[in-house]
Amino acid sequence: MMTKRHPWFDIDPGPKAPNQVHAFIEIERNSRLKLELEKQTGFLIVDRILHGAVHYPHSYGFIPQTYCDDQDPLDIFVLCSETIPSGTIVEAKVIGAMRMTDQGELDDKIIAVAMGDPAFDEIFNITQLPIYQRSELKKFFEEYKTLEKKEVIVEDFMNHDEAAEAVRQSMDSYQREAERLKAKYGQSPD
Repeated sequence: MMTKRHPWFDIDPGPKAPNQVHAFIEIERNSRLKLELEKQTGFLIVDRILHGAVHYPHSYGFIPQTYCDDQDPLDIFVLCSETIPSGTIVEAKVIGAMRMTDQGELDDKIIAVAMGDPAFDEIFNITQLPIYQRSELKKFFEEYKTLEKKEVIVEDFMNHDEAAEAVRQSMDSYQREAERLKAKYGQSPD
């Protein structure tokens, strides 16, 4: 009998992490449907529909086997010239991050580009993205919870080195917490 692998616990963050990572895509670009990992089952569930005309400008998900202060895996935006379907694992090159606070909790967002996409082959740092793409990402997070009357503070972008360090720290945090997290969410230990 084949068992379903849990995307948070059973998929590694990538052999070249923290610079190049596996990203599990929860939300397709241009979607208003906020899907989220259900931690007990590993399935994607509908969390909500974004209010207003706001939609995700790029594919959005998390890096497996990471853990952050908000009790979730580390969030990641993956820029790609094609839509990456929900539930897909994509190899992504970390280029930066956005420092953000969501309702009082630190909630950084890693920014990456899909490996093998010629549109992004020469991008290695967030500063190499056109200004309009950086502005689009920042504007999305400044506005996506406004109509829900939830406070989000978007600071500035972090460069590649700072983002890679955030990935490394979240991987270390996961390793410290893995046994407790697996027990909490009904997963068998390694």
